[in-house]
Amino acid sequence: MSRLMWSLTRHPVGLAGSALAIVAGILLIFFLGLELTGYEGGPYLGILTFMVIPMVFVLGLVLMPLGLFLQRRKAKKEGREPGSGRMPVLDLNLDHHRRRLLIIIGISVVNITLLAVVTYKGVHYMETSEFCGTTCHTVMSPEYSTYRQSPHAQVGCVDCHIGSGAGWFVKSKLSGSWQVVSVALDLFPRPIPTPVHNLRPARDTCEECHWPTKFLGERLKVIPHFASDEANTESSTVLLLKVGGSEGHRAQGIHWHVDPGNRIRYRADEGRHEIYDVELTLPDGEKRLYMPAGGVPEDAGEWREFDCLDCHNRPSHIYRFPASELDNALAEGVIDPGLPFIRREGLKVLEQDYASHEEAQLEIDSRLRAFYVENHPDVLAAREQDIERAIRRLTSIYTTNVHPVMNITWGTYLNHLGHEDSPGCFRCHNDEHETEDGLVISQDCETCHTLLAMEEENPEILQMLRP
Repeated sequence: MSRLMWSLTRHPVGLAGSALAIVAGILLIFFLGLELTGYEGGPYLGILTFMVIPMVFVLGLVLMPLGLFLQRRKAKKEGREPGSGRMPVLDLNLDHHRRRLLIIIGISVVNITLLAVVTYKGVHYMETSEFCGTTCHTVMSPEYSTYRQSPHAQVGCVDCHIGSGAGWFVKSKLSGSWQVVSVALDLFPRPIPTPVHNLRPARDTCEECHWPTKFLGERLKVIPHFASDEANTESSTVLLLKVGGSEGHRAQGIHWHVDPGNRIRYRADEGRHEIYDVELTLPDGEKRLYMPAGGVPEDAGEWREFDCLDCHNRPSHIYRFPASELDNALAEGVIDPGLPFIRREGLKVLEQDYASHEEAQLEIDSRLRAFYVENHPDVLAAREQDIERAIRRLTSIYTTNVHPVMNITWGTYLNHLGHEDSPGCFRCHNDEHETEDGLVISQDCETCHTLLAMEEENPEILQMLRP
């Protein structure tokens, strides 16, 4: 054993490799032991344990035989060791040869086992949402903050962005390699452009859980609104959404668009905000080509197969507008609607421009307090906790949806679900896409929903449902 180590460490390269391998191996065993005890040290400890130290360990293992090779070549050139250029001879009839072989096999088994465990744990760690969201703070902080408040907050990032199967796993790792380089060299654009054009089709990911052809019928949706008066007067919009589906009969409702019998293709601009020509193939094979009134530009791009993400374009990274965020906070009671003018003043502080999240936190606090000091000092004195809670929620709304360092502000990333804050449905349903024989894609409101109440105070339908 001592002779083997002496041979491997005679050359400075081999000596350096031995030192790296030993130190990295000890650190790997130590950190793996910490993980087995349940210790969580944050994302950087994971990067150190499963990425940095294993690379140092492998580098050390590679340098050791390289040092032996360099030493033998050097000795051969200098003629100090006759026959030093020949390959070593292994004779299992000799006891010291057998011992040396067993030692090498034992060390190799330990190294391979350690590397196998670290590789498995490393791949598993790199697929966690924590790794995706917190490793590259500047780039991914906006997406991670919206993801954690989305309906898919308990669904792993890889389940949607990669899905099952080895093919897309390899593609994601190749794509991720360039992303690491672009982050390290600050080559990424601000904001990150969307949509992601090489995203895996929704039928391979979304439809692992969701079933768009299942008949879901109609669903009631209540949208809260609050006025900007002193009482923050509440009203509601009530919709009966025709979710639809196709089980048991022909497709209908909103999910008619993704029924397997209906094939829809379209061409659009780079961001898919403006849709040009639309091609519909019906179950009987009939084809219809709907052309926009303004014609199709020469750079219309390639045809895209319509799927879930053309409406649900932000299923997990949802950036909302200040008015709707504030209305929801008031409806939930997180911001007390009993605070005078809280809706109006809250909207004012949210719509201001701030240079950073830190500045936003300070300014939202000072501006809201200043309003109550000047106009309602009695409220400030009596309801300090309610005002403090409102400030925290307003700050959270701003820091979730606006990220100055990435040039993300209100409306940077539009949600095409609906048509309140973006063209959404009206990109196609605008009465302007028409076939040669006069068929149009209708803008009829009754196609997707029935309007039961429109910003009404205590609407009758809710009185019936909530007696």
